[in-house]
Amino acid sequence: MYSGKDKYKRLLVLDLPEKQSAFLWGARKTGKSTYLKKCFPNSIYYDLLKSELLLRYLKQPNLFREEILALSEQELQYPIIVDEVQKVPLLLNEIHWLIENTEAYFILCGSSARKLKKGAANLLGGRAWKYNFYPLVYPEITDFDLLKTFNVGLIPSHYLTSNPRKAIKAYIEDYLTEEIKAEGLTRNLPSFARFLDIMVFSNGELVNYNNIARDCGVDAKTVKSYYEILVDTLIGYFVPPFSKKNKRDAIAAIPKFYLFDVGIANHLAHRQINVLKGPEAGHSLEHYILMELTGYRGINDLDFPINFWRTKQGLEVDFILGDAEIAIEVKINDNVNKEDLKGLCRFTDEYKPQQSLVVSLDTRKRKIQTPAGNFITIMPYLEFLQALWDKKIIM
Repeated sequence: MYSGKDKYKRLLVLDLPEKQSAFLWGARKTGKSTYLKKCFPNSIYYDLLKSELLLRYLKQPNLFREEILALSEQELQYPIIVDEVQKVPLLLNEIHWLIENTEAYFILCGSSARKLKKGAANLLGGRAWKYNFYPLVYPEITDFDLLKTFNVGLIPSHYLTSNPRKAIKAYIEDYLTEEIKAEGLTRNLPSFARFLDIMVFSNGELVNYNNIARDCGVDAKTVKSYYEILVDTLIGYFVPPFSKKNKRDAIAAIPKFYLFDVGIANHLAHRQINVLKGPEAGHSLEHYILMELTGYRGINDLDFPINFWRTKQGLEVDFILGDAEIAIEVKINDNVNKEDLKGLCRFTDEYKPQQSLVVSLDTRKRKIQTPAGNFITIMPYLEFLQALWDKKIIM
């Protein structure tokens, strides 16, 4: 609920009981640090991006404990913030001891838990609640522009800058490739860079490890590890297929993969979307709606699954929420008709979700009937976004 460097107020609320510690995870430059400084202006703040601090605690992590023990009772009234905590995993042992033996409590911020997980670091055994931070979401943006979102994405500084292409290029070079190298997450940086260039053309499609491996010149096992790096560094996420064992024609369990930001995906693919029509714009709208669904679920601390549905015959529904509670198809059309919705009609008649929705460029909401007489609601995308954040779609 605090604005950062940008002019946007963020929706996330860290609703912490007294003395409760927390992790705050989010991709680089989504605004975590600015948010925490606004929320907790009186907190002691450790920024491990500062090389002198990083080297100090890498050499002697016990110094951190000794410094916290020297804080006054007044200073311990506020959470101690440690930014980029994954850079010094051994600090978590010191933090664990401090939580158990002192009045200190912490907010631990980072862009990747991979180094901590892979190194069997102390993740505090439930002593710290977990929160996630996202790019901007619809209710946070006072000047929302769909076409701009496709091309620039929703990282706050990218959405605001007068030179977004340069900003995104720097982000990809400095934060994706170089950060992966700095964290030692892969030994073969050139092949990882090739993977990024190739993977993005199947963004939002079924993952085919063998095809990407062949194009990258590495094996499928390596490609799987590269996808894991993107997930663990919060740069992307898998969307698994929805299926029920008693249904005869669902496809095998092959997931789709989406990068965390539509602007990053389009820049990596060298795509410029100039009009709200055509397959590339349609793909971007689908990706953006997934960003909103993911942000809505995380910010509101909900746990419904997000899946897609596809049959062996090729019928598909973009997103299935919960246990077939909500079915959503995304269309860039401004006049959606029943012929465009064969997959959604089939799913609706077979599973009977609470709501079947089409998010489109239509100007007015309307309903159509499926062959079995069930209803599908066609919603203008802005109306859908408002309904989603008003908690009228799913809770």
